[in-house]
Amino acid sequence: MSDNSERDVQRQVTELQEKSATAARLFDIRRIIGGLFVLYGVIVTIAGITASDADIDKAAGVNINLWTGLGMLILGLFFLAWLWLRPLPPPAPDTPSDPTTTPPTE
Repeated sequence: MSDNSERDVQRQVTELQEKSATAARLFDIRRIIGGLFVLYGVIVTIAGITASDADIDKAAGVNINLWTGLGMLILGLFFLAWLWLRPLPPPAPDTPSDPTTTPPTE
């Protein structure tokens, strides 16, 4: 009976470790920052493409929305490429300690 319950506990621990690793990859800060910069970069780039002459004259003749949007897009794509090229390593599996051995005491 205890052998079955021990296997169940070990299986549950393994499932939780896999879910934890998936959550860590999902909420990697590079993914969040890259995604937001790409999203806002697209919005600001569109605003720069559709800018009127009056808007450009307000910014001393520079289409600041276009350049800022392109910069944001490049930065966001950099973060996403970094995430793709250097993903988080999988967590090391926990090895159950042998209950018959005890750590040395000082």
